[in-house]
Amino acid sequence: MRRVLLLSAFLAGCTVGPDYVRPSIEVPAAFKESKDWKAAEPRDAVARGPWWATFGDAELDALMPQLDVSSQTIAAAEAQVRVAAALADQSRAQWWPTVTGSVSRTHTQSSVTTGSVAGIGTHRATIDTLGFDASWEADLWGRIRRLVESGDASTQASAGDLASARLSAQAALAQNFLQVRALDSQRALLERTVADYEHSLELTRNRYAAGVVSRGDVALADAQLQATRTQVVDLGIQRAQLEHAIAVLLGRPASTFSIAPGTLAATPPPVPDAGVPADLLERRPDVAAAERRVAAANAQIGVARAAYFPVATLGATFGYQSASSSTWLTQPAQFWSLGPALALTLLDGGRRSAVAAQATAAYDEAVANYRNTVLQAFSEVEDNLAALRILETEAAVQDQAVRAAQLSLEVAENQYKAGVIGYLQVVATQAATLQAETTSLQIRARRIAGTVQLVKALGGDWTPPPPPAARDHPPGSGGGGA
Repeated sequence: MRRVLLLSAFLAGCTVGPDYVRPSIEVPAAFKESKDWKAAEPRDAVARGPWWATFGDAELDALMPQLDVSSQTIAAAEAQVRVAAALADQSRAQWWPTVTGSVSRTHTQSSVTTGSVAGIGTHRATIDTLGFDASWEADLWGRIRRLVESGDASTQASAGDLASARLSAQAALAQNFLQVRALDSQRALLERTVADYEHSLELTRNRYAAGVVSRGDVALADAQLQATRTQVVDLGIQRAQLEHAIAVLLGRPASTFSIAPGTLAATPPPVPDAGVPADLLERRPDVAAAERRVAAANAQIGVARAAYFPVATLGATFGYQSASSSTWLTQPAQFWSLGPALALTLLDGGRRSAVAAQATAAYDEAVANYRNTVLQAFSEVEDNLAALRILETEAAVQDQAVRAAQLSLEVAENQYKAGVIGYLQVVATQAATLQAETTSLQIRARRIAGTVQLVKALGGDWTPPPPPAARDHPPGSGGGGA
């Protein structure tokens, strides 16, 4: 027994399979779309702040915490973390002996040869047994160590999946909510336009009554007014569908959820600091999860290779066995056994080779997925940085277009009143002005949506939120209500 224990202690440091080394990734020094950058300080331990607070909407601030409480997507991801943790504990339990107990009663009958005339008799007996069996596997080749290593890495990967699911849900909620605000702003624009068109229709009717213009001008003004009213009504479809999508994200029935009317912020929030590409290897939860899956797959190679070596176990049995319950727990009825055993699979038709090849292939797949996830992360940041940069320039150009359209409309209306031009030219100028203002609003909404996507691409926001006073809306700003 002492020799077995010494051999186990000597071989305890022998662990087959490759030790894990993080796969190499080509990381650029800076994002191409980032104008200014600085070397980032390590911030992987800093908690992700409430990045949505930068949009300054109290109702959005109130909805976000509900995701952790009611979102079924997050609940499923959280349950998967517990599953992975339980599997890791299951592997860790193999460090300890397994002890089982049993109680049995056996009735036996056997033939007995006698010297009497009958010749053969029978013997009946009842045997009661109380036994305990214990077995312990000496982890000579590190099989259990690799299993525990794989289980812990898988648990960390599931935790990364949870963080990624939470960030995705937050981004989806913010994007849908801000799209509702954009629709409300567009509705407000159309309602102001409807009021202007009603005034134009009244003016045209008065001029027609005075015999200055034809009835066609009245019909044209009325048609334009009704078409714009139709656009107002049509916005209700998109808004209702976005409310329903938000209700699903929050784990609530669509029929019980609604968002108070509001308007989009006049100015998009500042673009988050993208830092340097190397930051994504620490920031992005999906990158962290992919890297942990590589570590788990690497450990499984060691588990597969350990199958080529003998399995050393120490077994023990102890109990009582007696034909009479009165002598069951006495020393003469006692039995026990103790000893080591070595078992080695000599022939398996290539099963172990296939398992080892599968583990190696799974590792290669995990490495490729990890590298692809990192490349995709870099691409998403570049995409959104480029979009925000271009949209900023586009917004400035579109603002000039809006001012020019408004000036053109003012001139056209004055010329129509003076009888210089026909109403058809006024209608065309009004339509162009409405289109310019709508495009400007859409660009603003895209810039805000791009900010949300950039925050998601960066793996969250590490900058502290602004103080509450800085996020208060001035009266009548339409920031939304609870």
